[in-house]
Amino acid sequence: MTTASQDPRFALLPCRPGKIIAVHLSYASRADQRGRRPAHLSYFLKPSSSVAASGSTVERPAGTELLAFEGEIALVIGTEGRRLSLASAWDHVGWVTASNDLGLYDLRANDKGSNLRSKGGDGFTPIGPTLLDARGLDPGRLRVRTWLNGRLAQEDTTAGLIFPLAQMVADLSQHLTLEVGDIILTGTPAGSSVFGPGDEVEVEVDAPTAPGAPTTGRLVTTAAQGEVPFDPALGSLPAVDDQQRTEAWGSRAAAGLAPLGLSEELRAKLEQAPTAGLSGQLRKRGLNNVVLDGVAPLRAGAKVVGVARTLRFVPNREDLFTGHGGGYNAQKRTFDAVGEGEVIVIEARGETGSGTLGDILALRARARGAAGVVTDGGVRDAAAVADILPVFAVGHHPAVLGRKHVPWESDVTIACGGATVQPGDVIVGDDDGVVVIPAGIAEEVVDATLTQEAEDAWIADRVAEGHPVDGLFPMNAQWRARYEQERGRR
Repeated sequence: MTTASQDPRFALLPCRPGKIIAVHLSYASRADQRGRRPAHLSYFLKPSSSVAASGSTVERPAGTELLAFEGEIALVIGTEGRRLSLASAWDHVGWVTASNDLGLYDLRANDKGSNLRSKGGDGFTPIGPTLLDARGLDPGRLRVRTWLNGRLAQEDTTAGLIFPLAQMVADLSQHLTLEVGDIILTGTPAGSSVFGPGDEVEVEVDAPTAPGAPTTGRLVTTAAQGEVPFDPALGSLPAVDDQQRTEAWGSRAAAGLAPLGLSEELRAKLEQAPTAGLSGQLRKRGLNNVVLDGVAPLRAGAKVVGVARTLRFVPNREDLFTGHGGGYNAQKRTFDAVGEGEVIVIEARGETGSGTLGDILALRARARGAAGVVTDGGVRDAAAVADILPVFAVGHHPAVLGRKHVPWESDVTIACGGATVQPGDVIVGDDDGVVVIPAGIAEEVVDATLTQEAEDAWIADRVAEGHPVDGLFPMNAQWRARYEQERGRR
């Protein structure tokens, strides 16, 4: 039987770790990249069987594509502790080293945040190659860097953490005893991405401002292709979609996906197209429930065209508002993360008894380059908001959202004005209202709309000349021939 000291996976460590605890989101750069910033620390567990030494090879299982690296600072507990104070927590950290919190995005769908299958695979926690004595390190001045095939992919310092390292230790000790050899993976900064067979990832943790600039050296991991597929008779199979690809690679562009934003040509055509015409063309394609009922522009003549960024409110419940409504909540995170040309679409259940945004958030959306905001709730500071950017709403109300709403989540499928809206849908609004267009058919729908608008304009001229609408609207064969003839001459 191989003991922990004989097992090369654990040779660097004081013992085989009893538990490996990983932080979900901890760096501001990563949180900003994801468009959500946590109010509190949250964790998941990894099995000790996932530990690997520097120089190891990790298998990307057959039938998967999204094996992602995450360079991290690992803390190894040196002294057992329970219910530690923030001031004493760092004293219980024995060593600091580099880690690579590998994850398989293909298996995330059925893990529901536990990450057992997606992050618990053999070799999915490389550690090393050396340990740094924590007593000689300032936890606020550590640096982590990651290279993919020799190219720097990640770099950040612990000054960029949302939650300090000592807080992670102290918080965990409130709930469980931290034992000697336990490992805390402290989260990854922006820049995590995908690597495949033959690719090499290196992670280094150092203290560049400390005397002698101590460093762990580079933790090296190489990917290899697995040959054994998952058995469909035993459990869930790998599955990916564009959202998983985007999160794994770090961006749609890096994943080789077309940008969610509209091309200049498509945007220009949508600017010309009336929502009444777009709605008619969508109806011809079997899409009847694409109008956001009751939503109108704050200022007559306003036009909004863009890609949906969604935000969902739930009915106010005081205990839930305490945890979700205050601080840097989902509403504020969405307005901070909205991209150029995007439209923030808010599900407020048609409840107009409070505002869903006001002038400050409207200014933030404009500064971010947002195309506008659509809400099936109310708007505060309505006159000021109408001067800032195109906003479509059901009504006005002076009260803050806490009167009726709890900001709950963003970037999910929502219901707004009785219509389903998904992130990435195309949103067009004018004086007639707002329509939602599936992105994949936006070009086809707008081209057909503009063609129909040209016909309708020609018919309107004929009606103005005194012709009856019978046979003209819609055009019979005779009128159609005349129209085509005149269009050809033009």
